[in-house]
Amino acid sequence: MNIAASQLAPVSVSALPSAEELDRSLRDASPAEVIAAALKTVGREKLALVSSFGTESATLLKVMADVDPAIPVIFLDTGWLFEETLAYRDTLIATLGLKDVRSIKPAEEALSREDPDRELWFSDPDVCCRIRKVEPLARALKPFSGWLNGRKRFQGNARADIAVVEDDGERLKFNPFANVSREELEAMFVRAKLPRHPLVASGFRSVGCMPCTSRTSENEDERAGRWRGRAKTECGIHTMKIS
Repeated sequence: MNIAASQLAPVSVSALPSAEELDRSLRDASPAEVIAAALKTVGREKLALVSSFGTESATLLKVMADVDPAIPVIFLDTGWLFEETLAYRDTLIATLGLKDVRSIKPAEEALSREDPDRELWFSDPDVCCRIRKVEPLARALKPFSGWLNGRKRFQGNARADIAVVEDDGERLKFNPFANVSREELEAMFVRAKLPRHPLVASGFRSVGCMPCTSRTSENEDERAGRWRGRAKTECGIHTMKIS
């Protein structure tokens, strides 16, 4: 399902259809159809996929690679990631033939100013996420008119009612897996023989930064191990304005 670059000329932001219009047309579309529509709408040079290379990331990256493996992939290397996540990133790049994965790091100035002792994750995790994820992503997305992410409604909380296409205030935000069920996700792993994140076998069902990630039991929500014991459920890249 690779699409020729000549078919993907970028479209002026002012000429893009509205998120509401796109959501109506893609409400029942498959993940591959959503990604193909995103490509057609904004063009490859103006579309990015944001991936954590976490426990479920292989499925979205696989579908994207089947559509066009040259779509830019943005990976936020926060400085607190598990070594297993970095290794998994490299495994998936090789396995799926991803052609443009960009590892983005926090600004050294921000780290020196706000987190010189690397203890901010404990004292103020919201600020820690802002300087290590939200601000770097904002910089990385500057050239793009649309982005893809892997949120799913079955993950609950703020994700329970997400649309297939949203307007984040600056660009179109596509959620190709919004309608995908947990069972369908598992079937994708099996059907495509995708490698699992190395930490899944150790009881980590959702993996983020090392200090703020813990194992979960089978009777817990899969994201219960993120910021355990705090009211926080999102890092901020899906709840704060990315501009």
